[in-house]
Amino acid sequence: MPRSFVTTSEQETVDLAGRLVGELEAGAWVLLKGDLGAGKTAFVRGLARALGVDPAAVTSPTFVLVQEYRGDLRLLHVDLYRLEGGTAVDELGLDDLAAEENTIVAVEWGERLPAPPRGAVTVTIEDLGENTRRVTIDTP
Repeated sequence: MPRSFVTTSEQETVDLAGRLVGELEAGAWVLLKGDLGAGKTAFVRGLARALGVDPAAVTSPTFVLVQEYRGDLRLLHVDLYRLEGGTAVDELGLDDLAAEENTIVAVEWGERLPAPPRGAVTVTIEDLGENTRRVTIDTP
């Protein structure tokens, strides 16, 4: 069932993501949706911080496509913005990367995956102006 939250600063968005980590298990996929600048990378910073990774180390992987962070669990941060989906996404081998034990996968532009993984959590971030965001978390 979807849950919606309103955050009024980047820090509140980071904190909300940190609370979500408590609901995730190894092998979880978090699909992030939202316009450019909505706060998807900030949300991943919150996931990373809750997993014991320095949030300052988290940057948007727009050009490298996949960043890996090691904390309490391995966090793969994927950005599909530059890919059109289908074959290009399949060539990344995300299923193989995510199959490693103790991994959580966070995918920006998750709607570009040809088929969302079973049980994926979907996070939609809407920019409401200024620093205000509506974050909707839909868990299976």
